[in-house]
Amino acid sequence: MPFGLCNAPATFECLMERVLAHIPRSRRVVYLDDLLVHADSFEAALANPQEVFDAIRQANLQLHPRKCHLLRRETTFLGHVISAAAVSTDPDKVSTVRDWPEPRDTKELRSFLGLASYYRRFVKDFATLASPLHRLTQKGQTFHWDEDCAAAFSALRMALVGAPVLQYPDPNQPFILDTNASNGGIGAVLSQGGETGERVVAYYSRTLSRAERNYCVTRRELLAVVQGVRHFRHYLYGRKFLLRTDHASLTWLLNFKEPKGQLARWLEALQDYNFQIVHRAGRLHGNADALSRRPCAIGTDCKQCQRVEGRGSMDHQTMALQVVSYNPQHPRCLRVTEGSMDGVEVMGAEQLREEQDWDPVLARIKQWVEAGQRPTWEVIAALDPETKALYSQWSIICCCSGLLYRQGQAPAAQRDVLQLLVPKQDHLDHLEPRCSRWPMALWGQAILKSLRRCNASG
Repeated sequence: MPFGLCNAPATFECLMERVLAHIPRSRRVVYLDDLLVHADSFEAALANPQEVFDAIRQANLQLHPRKCHLLRRETTFLGHVISAAAVSTDPDKVSTVRDWPEPRDTKELRSFLGLASYYRRFVKDFATLASPLHRLTQKGQTFHWDEDCAAAFSALRMALVGAPVLQYPDPNQPFILDTNASNGGIGAVLSQGGETGERVVAYYSRTLSRAERNYCVTRRELLAVVQGVRHFRHYLYGRKFLLRTDHASLTWLLNFKEPKGQLARWLEALQDYNFQIVHRAGRLHGNADALSRRPCAIGTDCKQCQRVEGRGSMDHQTMALQVVSYNPQHPRCLRVTEGSMDGVEVMGAEQLREEQDWDPVLARIKQWVEAGQRPTWEVIAALDPETKALYSQWSIICCCSGLLYRQGQAPAAQRDVLQLLVPKQDHLDHLEPRCSRWPMALWGQAILKSLRRCNASG
C-alpha cells in the first residue's frame, strides 16, 4: 500500500483484526501497529505471545525486534502506563504538557487542547477547567488571551501533571456513578468501593451548548445523569449500580406517570439500566462537583420540573425489566406485565417455544445450553454479532421448561428474575403492546392515532 492514503489506517486496522480474529480479545489488544498481549500467569505469558507470533507468521507480516518487549509487568501503550494494578498517564506526554508555552494563536491553542483532551478521563471537571480556552477556538471568536485564559491554562497543566492513577474495573464490585451539573458543564465520576475505600475508574465531563445553558437546574442535572450513563454504558449495562446526585428532585423525577417531550425521551433511555438513585448532600458530593445545587423554585415556568401528585407510586403490574441483547448497539428494554391487556392475546409457552426454535440465533444458543456444551471462541468468531452478544452472557443464560431465559434483577424488585429472550423476527411485533418500552405502554395508543391521522391526510 502506498504512503499517504487517507484510508490506510482503517485498512491496516481491519487487516490486523482479521489476522488475530481467532485469538480472544481477553488475551490481546491491537491498535494499528501497536499490539499488546497480556496474561494472568507466567505460563500464559509464554503461551499467548506464541499464539500471536504464529498468526503473524501465517499472514507474512514481520515484527521489529527492537520494539518487542517480553514479560514486562508494566508497559506504555497508546500514551498510558499500564500495570497489573492500575492505569496512569505517560510521564513523557505529561511533561510535554507541563512545559508547553502559552499559545499565541488559535492553532497553537488547539494543539494544546488536543493533547490535553486525550487525558481528560484522568482529570476531574476537565470541561469546566478548559471552558475559557475552548471559547477561544469557536468560529468567529477573536483570539484574546486574558487573565481567565491564563489561569485556565495553568490550572489545566497542573491538573494533568498531578493526574491520579485510575484503577481497573472489578467485575465483582458494584459500580458507583456520581453526576453533577453547573452553569457551564456537566460531569460524572465512575468509581468502585473496596477495602481501601472508593477508587476512581474514570472521569467524564463536557461543556454545555448554548441551548443547554438555558435549561433549568433540574433539567441540567438530569442531562448529566443521562450523558454520564450513556458514556459509561460499557461498564454499567446489564449490571445494577448506584447513582448518586446532590439534586434531591431527581429522586422523585423518575416516577412521572406520563412524562412528555424531552423528559420522556431521557427517562425512556434510562430504562435500559438497572440502578438505584440516591441523594447525597452537596458538601459530600465534591468528587463530581464542589458546588452544591438547589432545586428549581416553585412557580417557575419549567414544565419538566413541576411536582406531581402521587409521586413514588409504582405500577404493580410490572414484573421485571427484560434486556434482549441481539444488537449491542441497540439493546431493547422490555416491560412485562401479568396477564393480558385489553384486546391482546397472550402467547402460550408452547407458541413461545416454537418462536424461539424458529429464530436461528436463539435456536443455536438453546441447543448448546441444553447439551451443556459451551463452544470455543474459534467456533463463535465466525458467527454473527447477535450470537456473539449472547455468547458473552453465557454464565447467566439458562433453559427452563424448553424456553431460553437470561437471569437478571429487575430495578423494582429485590430478587432475581428470569428474563425471556424474545426472538427478533418481524412477525413478533404483536408482542409490543404488552412488552413495550416504558413509557410507551402509557401513551402509545395516542401516538398510533396521530400516525393514522397523518397517513390519512397524506
